[in-house]
Amino acid sequence: MLAYIRLILKQMALLTALSPLFVASCAYHVGGYRSGWFFNADDRIKIVRTAERYLGVRYQRGGASPDGFDCSGYVMYVYMKNGVLLPRSVRAQYGVGRKIRPDEMKSGDLVFYTTSREKYSHVGIYIGDHRFIHAPRSGKQVSYADMDRPYWKKRFAGSVTFMRNNNL
Repeated sequence: MLAYIRLILKQMALLTALSPLFVASCAYHVGGYRSGWFFNADDRIKIVRTAERYLGVRYQRGGASPDGFDCSGYVMYVYMKNGVLLPRSVRAQYGVGRKIRPDEMKSGDLVFYTTSREKYSHVGIYIGDHRFIHAPRSGKQVSYADMDRPYWKKRFAGSVTFMRNNNL
């Protein structure tokens, strides 16, 4: 038991020592990619245009390419096509963004829903006017959705932005 506690303490010390490196990486460009932040309002338009390019692509569990997308794979792919690296999972995508209220959302921000036991189990790209684009579920395709529909309204879990200044 004592050896296990020591191992845990060593791992915690290592994570604590490395955490400033992860936080600092949010503001830097990595090989042409930005790790986590947009830099101007034009990026919002580009994100939405890119998202719309993949309307009609079939849902594929675990998919992260135009051959087939799941929700987080779709969001990750769209952002990557615009030079922004995001994590693969829904929960991690929520975790790296700056939390915003629904009335602060702008095109290109991410919207999160509880569609299973996990609080953050579904993600889409907000496009304005209470609409978002997402890869819904098996048997469906990348499509638009209305946040005001009872299904989505009841399951809304939060939203994040990657803009330093969400007024843009």
